[in-house]
Amino acid sequence: MSTADPSLSIANPHPKDTDVIQKISLAVACIGVLILFMAWGNVPVRASIMLPVSLLSIIIGTTVYAVRTYMNVPEGIKNNGVWHKSLTNRGVAGWIVGLILTGFYVILYWFPGYIGFGQNGAANQGLVALFDPLSMFFKGKPASQWFVYGTLYTVSIFSLGIKFLLKYRHNRYQFIRTLVVIASQLFLAYLIPEILAGLNYNDVTLADGSYVGYFDTDIKNTWPLDYDFFYDWHLDAMQQEAYQPVGILYLIIGIAMFLVVTPIITYYVGKRWYCSWICGCGGLAETAGDPFRHLSSKKLSAWKLERWLIHGVMIFIFVMTAATLYGYFYNTGEIFGLNIYNNFQKPYGFAIGAMFSGVIGVGFYPMLGNRVWCRFGCPMAGYMGIIQRFKSKFRITTNGGQCISCGNCSTYCEQGIDVRAYAQKGQNIVRASCVGCGICSAVCPRGVLKLENGPEEGRVDLPPIIIGNKSIKVSG
Repeated sequence: MSTADPSLSIANPHPKDTDVIQKISLAVACIGVLILFMAWGNVPVRASIMLPVSLLSIIIGTTVYAVRTYMNVPEGIKNNGVWHKSLTNRGVAGWIVGLILTGFYVILYWFPGYIGFGQNGAANQGLVALFDPLSMFFKGKPASQWFVYGTLYTVSIFSLGIKFLLKYRHNRYQFIRTLVVIASQLFLAYLIPEILAGLNYNDVTLADGSYVGYFDTDIKNTWPLDYDFFYDWHLDAMQQEAYQPVGILYLIIGIAMFLVVTPIITYYVGKRWYCSWICGCGGLAETAGDPFRHLSSKKLSAWKLERWLIHGVMIFIFVMTAATLYGYFYNTGEIFGLNIYNNFQKPYGFAIGAMFSGVIGVGFYPMLGNRVWCRFGCPMAGYMGIIQRFKSKFRITTNGGQCISCGNCSTYCEQGIDVRAYAQKGQNIVRASCVGCGICSAVCPRGVLKLENGPEEGRVDLPPIIIGNKSIKVSG
């Protein structure tokens, strides 16, 4: 008599139904989300109690569900049923989630009053008011829409990062990488900036009468990702006497990160040190976006669009920053008759900083995959990608003799690289877009792929492979 589990037969490719504990854990997580929606709808709740209940419910419920899902299955990375589930095959559930995420980002960036942010001195209400106690604890001020977003962002990476750890627990590289991703978001991007903001007791008064605290500025990113690093208010804040020598030190470090630190580290280990280990955008993509990585397009047209878009954004931010610095040092708001704010800063902030990186970059996970922003728009990824492609020790080596052409590597490459084509030819993978996440190596059943740092000589054996609709060819 066969003892095989009928729930995993060819006729029924889905895993067995969720057990009672999984259902209870899902209910707990949903209760946490429900509290957020209740607050958003101005249902009276005691924020000091209901906020921790909400966040802990989401974390605990998600964690228990992940434990029950992955801890009792055999060793190996399972992506069962991703093309059969409505959420992950661009079905109705996927479109609904995408629309909800997109709508949330639109409200967050342009209509924060709809989630309760008190504007023009008014008190917070709704969802933002729910986070007031936590914001007061950190920095003695009511919450802003960005504090709400940062908290939910961190909770998402933390809770879904635990799920990722359990799923990939047998792969040492993925386990360590994900721990670093979670720690980077929790400490470098959230706790430390918020604690420093709470220690800020001198606000800088700007020329227009507004004020900004030095530690209220973005201290976790470097230019060009932190595109307002060279804005006049930021430069003024860093030069205020009240913040010396820390202000000037931060200015020097910010410039050195772009000109010196980033190129050196990228030369030795590739762009993965930032894109897949530290960056918050990459952290969300790797954890919350993991179920959608197979949706990235591998078409030649997508590769062409990728190169035009990401390098176009790089040119845009270089021009905008040059114009901004010109206006700052020459005390003028115009360059060649063009208003710097209206013609450079505002369009970039709207089209790239908000619409592309936020609304499309996350909202379109269920439609275009989890690295839309990183692949097509991020100027930091584009800058490091040029270094990685032409002057770096990083490569993914292949053993073509072991490849069985299963296609797992290409399917789960979130950057849309047809890894299998390289593996079949036994060619090293040296691509500007590769973020070194290592998933292609992790899902390979034959150990064909290996992430390596070695001598520059010989890292590219042949010209890049171009994948067409009818054949595979080598570019001339």
